[in-house]
Amino acid sequence: MQETDARYPSLEDRVVFVTGGGSGIGESVVEHFCAQGAKVTFIDIAKKESEALVERISGRGHSRPRFLDVDLRDVTALQEAIAMTGREDGPIKVLVNNAGNDDRHALGDLTADYWDERMAVNLRHQVFAVQAVRPQMRDSGGGSIVNLGSITWMVGDGDCIAYVTAKSAINGMTRGLARELGPELIRVNCVMPGWIMTRRQVELWVTPEGERQIDDRQCLPGRLFPPDIARMVLFLASDDSRMCTSQNYIVDGGWV
Repeated sequence: MQETDARYPSLEDRVVFVTGGGSGIGESVVEHFCAQGAKVTFIDIAKKESEALVERISGRGHSRPRFLDVDLRDVTALQEAIAMTGREDGPIKVLVNNAGNDDRHALGDLTADYWDERMAVNLRHQVFAVQAVRPQMRDSGGGSIVNLGSITWMVGDGDCIAYVTAKSAINGMTRGLARELGPELIRVNCVMPGWIMTRRQVELWVTPEGERQIDDRQCLPGRLFPPDIARMVLFLASDDSRMCTSQNYIVDGGWV
């Protein structure tokens, strides 16, 4: 956390559910909500990293999050985790559909099974998480859903077509859900990150050529980091954004 981080009183004690919260952008999202005093539950399959995150946040004196070891490809397990959170903590008021995986692949190597698995990891879980959380939000007077998209489909990345397809679909899904859920005072927005310097990105994909590409494409100098996305998510989750819905918010340093 930094001294410049905004404080959102409306997020204190608010029940928040985050998918893929154990590392990368999701890790920062969990940290930022806990620093606001929210009641956070997050799911992930990275058990060691997630348990370490819980202890690190608790050691700072922030609200201790709950970690659930759930594979969101199992829709039943995902929806059961959402239901359990509502029973134990009260109705979920914020859902952050963060989880995703941008493994590279070539068109010629695609199989039907791999395509379906990529959709399950990057797209399918978002709509079924919304389906599960909707009654909790509706019956408690509304809520905020934040879907994580990506600018990859806008720039036309050519080395991960399944990921690009899934992320473009999230934009349309966001707008459709916002229209359907708006009368229930449930807001639905999408945050579209640029190239975020997570540990995974730095270790796997950030090469000298990639660094040059960032310098050439971004309007702003410097690099994007997970907190840059987490701060946008906090705003969209808070009451300060009460009339913001059906929008796709790009945080990319001016890449697109």
